[in-house]
Amino acid sequence: MKKVLVIEDDRDISKLLQVHLSDLNFEVTPAYDGKSGLLAGLNERFDFIILDIMLPEMDGFDVCRQLRIEKVDTPILMLTSKSEEIDKVVGLETGADDYMTKPFSPRELEARMKAILRRTEAAPKVPSKAQTLQIGNLTIDPTKRVVKKGDIVLSLTPKEFELLVLLATNPGKTYSRMDLLNEVWNYDFDGYEHTVNSHINRLRGKVEDDMNNPSYILTTWGVGYRFCEYE
Repeated sequence: MKKVLVIEDDRDISKLLQVHLSDLNFEVTPAYDGKSGLLAGLNERFDFIILDIMLPEMDGFDVCRQLRIEKVDTPILMLTSKSEEIDKVVGLETGADDYMTKPFSPRELEARMKAILRRTEAAPKVPSKAQTLQIGNLTIDPTKRVVKKGDIVLSLTPKEFELLVLLATNPGKTYSRMDLLNEVWNYDFDGYEHTVNSHINRLRGKVEDDMNNPSYILTTWGVGYRFCEYE
C-alpha cells in the first residue's frame, strides 16, 4: 500500500482527500500546518506528498524547498487556491512535480497522481546497450533509478533524474528549455522555461564538482543545455 502525506490546513478538504485516497487504497497521513508537514516529510518515507501553498506556520513553498534541500525526492503535487501564474512558477521552481488549482475534482487529482507516479516508477527509455552509463565519476542506472558520484549515491528528485537521463543518453544534443519541458514534464508549461533553469542548477549542484565550470551538463548559449560528449 502506497503512503501519501496530505499537508492541508482546510480540514474539510483534508478529510475529502483522506476519504478519496483511502478508497483508492492509499494509506494517508494528514498534517494541518507547514511545520508539522515538513517534520512528517523529513522523518517518514512517503510515496507521494500533496501540499497546499497557503499554510499556517510555514507556507507550502518553504516546505517544498526545505524537503528538496534535505534531499527528500518524494513526488510533490502542490495545491493552490489562487490562479496567478506566479504561484505555479514558484511551485515548480521549488521542486514540485505538478500543481493543481482549487477547486478540483477528485478524478482530476487521481489522474494527476497516477501520471506522476507512473513517470516516477517507469524506467526511462534508453538504448539496451546503455542500461548503465559510466561517465567520468558519474554512474547512472536508469533501470534501478540510481545515480552515483564516485561511491556516493545521489538523492535526485524525479524531475532531476529524468532530466539527467534524457541529457546523458543523448550526449552532445542541445535541448532548448521548451524541449526539456515537453520531454520531461510532458505537460503544457508554456511560458515556464526558466523553471528548467532552476532544476538544472539544482541538478548541477549534485552531479558537478564545480557548478561554475560544469563537466557534465553544459550550456549552449542562447539555446539551452546539452550533456558532454563521451565514448
